[in-house]
Amino acid sequence: MTQEDTHQSGYNIHWRRNLAVCFAGSFSTLIAMTLLLPFLPLYVEQLGVKGHAAIVQWSGIAYGAAFFAAGLVAPLWGRLGDLYGRKLMLIRASFGMAVCVSLMGMVQDVWQLAALRLLIGLAGGYSSGSTILVAMQTPKNRSGWALGVLSAGIMAGNLVGPLIGGALPPLIGIRATFLSAGGVIFLAFLATTFLIKEEHRKPAKVEGKRASAFSLIPDKRPVIAMLVTGILLMVANMSIEPIITVYVAQIIDDQSRITLISGFVMSATALGTILSAPRLGKLADRIGHWNVIIGALSVSALLLIPQAFVTQGWQLIALRFLMGLALGGLLPCITSVIRHNIPDGVGGNVLGLSVSAQYIGQVAGSVAGGFIGGHFGMQAVFLGTSVLMALGAVYNWVVQSRRARHMVAAAGES
Repeated sequence: MTQEDTHQSGYNIHWRRNLAVCFAGSFSTLIAMTLLLPFLPLYVEQLGVKGHAAIVQWSGIAYGAAFFAAGLVAPLWGRLGDLYGRKLMLIRASFGMAVCVSLMGMVQDVWQLAALRLLIGLAGGYSSGSTILVAMQTPKNRSGWALGVLSAGIMAGNLVGPLIGGALPPLIGIRATFLSAGGVIFLAFLATTFLIKEEHRKPAKVEGKRASAFSLIPDKRPVIAMLVTGILLMVANMSIEPIITVYVAQIIDDQSRITLISGFVMSATALGTILSAPRLGKLADRIGHWNVIIGALSVSALLLIPQAFVTQGWQLIALRFLMGLALGGLLPCITSVIRHNIPDGVGGNVLGLSVSAQYIGQVAGSVAGGFIGGHFGMQAVFLGTSVLMALGAVYNWVVQSRRARHMVAAAGES
């Protein structure tokens, strides 16, 4: 197949190399971004904050600032990626993150730390940018597998980062850890600059003006369904994560093992996702992305029910691992369905909206989980989330069924 053929069919002949670079870049940048979790409160205290409540508050502000800012600007970076190239957005993100993370090792005040975390959110977004680039320049019949591989790299970075963050500061110090992390991200910047090959196409114009992203989508129902599903996925994760430590304290007898068991519970979900994402993505390419989404939501809804009634820590670990296996196919399939239902020129814009929707789910899930857990008990969080996932499965089934009937009717008329 010639390069012109691939251009017309909507994928890049260098997609495998681009996937490898994006996998390595997302893995390394997320390690650098999450390794501060274990020592963030200690660093906040070193910067002069006194009192347990103030340290916890500033740690939350500093950590959450990046995600808040990233959610706001994700559609903007997606739109600019459509206009000027997605590789350029990855170069911008990796360079900006390298500078900001390195500067975090030089701050003298907690305000400076929070401000740099905010700037990281505004300038960053390497993993979400990688997802958009891979989605838009991979053959459509391989998109599920490719996005599954990338999703596994993203989850692995989130899993390995805190482990390195727990081991490295005692050896080289907190400030040197930030400088080292900045150096790792700079390597990702170099790899992105010199190894990624992009065939950039600008968005279509309508009557001499650039059309809005949604106006160019023939059937908006699948895209809207995927935005809702992305929110549900993050609600399912984040409604549970903040209360796991408290829940573990209620079900185990040895209180000295609370943090250990909680760590295993959180890691089990991530490990399950890492193992299943490429496989479920490949399966979705064969049997259909909608089928995997509906199945994953249904299985997750069922697995959440016994989690509300566990009596031992190992039971929760096993169920969360199975939950991770089920959830692993959702993000690749959500992105693939969007990719299959939008024109090439507006992919970044719409997928940027998908990223923002997922950030909304993260915020809503953590707030709702804490509120429900505090007022109605921990079991209510699991059962309520189960109901949401079941409703999401039904909603996706209805949308897909109606869409299939519409396509059959349209084919019959033609």
